[in-house]
Amino acid sequence: MIGAGPAGIITAITVAENGFPVCLLDKNPEPAQKLLLTGQGRCNLTNYTDVEGLVTNIPGNGKFLKNCFHRFDAIDTIDFFHEIGLSTKVERGKRVFPESDSAAQVKDILLQQLVKSGVDYHQAEVTKVTRNNGNFRIETKRGKQFSSSKLIISTGGKSYPETGSDGSGYLLAEKLGHTIIPPRPSLVPIIVEEKWVKDLINLDLKNIAIRIYNEHNKCVYSDFGEMSFNSNGVGGPVILPVSAYLKSIANHYLLIDLKPALDEKKLDQRLLREFQNNPNKTYSNILKLLLPGKMIATLIRLTRIPGSRTVNQIKKHERKQIGFWIKNLRLNLKTFRRIEEALITSGGININEINPHTMASKLVPGLYFAGEIIDVDGLTGGFNLQVAWSTGRIAGIDCSLKS
Repeated sequence: MIGAGPAGIITAITVAENGFPVCLLDKNPEPAQKLLLTGQGRCNLTNYTDVEGLVTNIPGNGKFLKNCFHRFDAIDTIDFFHEIGLSTKVERGKRVFPESDSAAQVKDILLQQLVKSGVDYHQAEVTKVTRNNGNFRIETKRGKQFSSSKLIISTGGKSYPETGSDGSGYLLAEKLGHTIIPPRPSLVPIIVEEKWVKDLINLDLKNIAIRIYNEHNKCVYSDFGEMSFNSNGVGGPVILPVSAYLKSIANHYLLIDLKPALDEKKLDQRLLREFQNNPNKTYSNILKLLLPGKMIATLIRLTRIPGSRTVNQIKKHERKQIGFWIKNLRLNLKTFRRIEEALITSGGININEINPHTMASKLVPGLYFAGEIIDVDGLTGGFNLQVAWSTGRIAGIDCSLKS
């Protein structure tokens, strides 16, 4: 086996527990490095939903995984972790976490299970894989070689390369005859054209609505929830999924509704009421009643109304303009941030070349794939780790049955 991330670990455990010798290779000194980063260090193990819920939340080829999820779903994942000694809990959005809120504990328990199962772990950077006479020959950077009739590749995508997930597995698969769908970032912040966003850096907005429009002014994405600003763009829960649904955002623009609970008419009535109740207050002070303090200067700049002007001097059309910007704060989208900054990789091994029932290669007998290296990607909430657990478990079972 090549790749000791979440998918590789559960695959190795599965094969070993079925009584077969397993050699697990990874360039890192210790397995599961990327697991420590999941769920902001808490490890969002899965999502407590049914198969349809899992498929729906995997925009990137989720239907390909339907059979796989039927064989090993979220309940099976929770049961697996309970059996190896990890207590879990369910939080908002059906997210499942370890009771300890510790990704390190998840990693430790998995590594303990690797040892108990008899998996032979080697720190080795694989440089070449060939197949001759029904056997795979695996060559490593330090010259050590391995041979096996079965091979499972679970080397991940290209996000977080510092954890070893650098896309090297794509080249190995390609050399064996597989097609690679070009990797691109998924679940990643967006860079925008407007320079003024740097004035809002680290500002978090809650209970807002967003809409994204293409060059034909057609709404192609919408959501409600939380978002944040960074030095050159936007991120956060409602922004990250955009990259899972849209391959490109060139010539697209984002509209942020800062007051989605109020339609334009009700917002105007609210503004009018505030103006009438505080006629001598300045425009900037009135905005403090409506928006986060960090947004005041930005809205003043966009509406082109001096912040020092008292509201009894603001005309009706100007008040309407204020309401318009509060409901339609526009940002012109430039591009997604780099794949190295993405939570997950979209792209990878072409799913048409993988048996969806077994995770076995349709092209190379004895070859299997598991996890992020496959061209599947999901939303936040535990769905991507569930992909790892399910594909790894099924690959391990099938590999064992046919050994």
